[in-house]
Amino acid sequence: MPPEDELNLSNLKPAQKRRARKRVGRGLGSGKGRYSGRGIKGQKSRAGSHKMRAGFEGGQMPIYMRLGKQRGPYSKDAMPMGPHRTSTVPVNLAVLEQKFEAGDDVTLEALVEKGIIKNTRTDVKILGQGELKKKLTVTAHSFSASAREKIEKAGGTVTALRPPRERKKRRTAKPKPEAEPVGEEAPESEETPNQEST
Repeated sequence: MPPEDELNLSNLKPAQKRRARKRVGRGLGSGKGRYSGRGIKGQKSRAGSHKMRAGFEGGQMPIYMRLGKQRGPYSKDAMPMGPHRTSTVPVNLAVLEQKFEAGDDVTLEALVEKGIIKNTRTDVKILGQGELKKKLTVTAHSFSASAREKIEKAGGTVTALRPPRERKKRRTAKPKPEAEPVGEEAPESEETPNQEST
């Protein structure tokens, strides 16, 4: 290598040309003076206006608050309650078919060891997506109906750590009592008890 091509302090160059920093507020002659390119007044002329959170609509009621709400406890304090909040980790049969050999015991610790779940602190539910052709002994918190059926069909056994939830029956409205037709009077008897016979 010729000596002039060697890298040294005298021939260091940046990979890209340096772009001059835009200096604002340095007088009208600079082109970025007076209002510093921000215009006159308004929210975007103020300091910190670039730090608005996502979804901010200038103080107007944001779209996510204008939309209809679902019933039930949705606050952060109520976690994991509510129909759309869950603390269950789903595991499909296709994963068990891939990760385990025939005759293995599938426990929570085994799932962690195989890297399927992160820890044993969260409930695990076995779901029926995929096919299972191996005989496995599966222990988990809960099972879907299809997963239970496929595991037992392959010759395996199922052990649920939590009892299945009983679905509450919906209340049916009681039939309203039939109202008597308006305008029809009850037939009067020939003789009333207070009327004296002549």
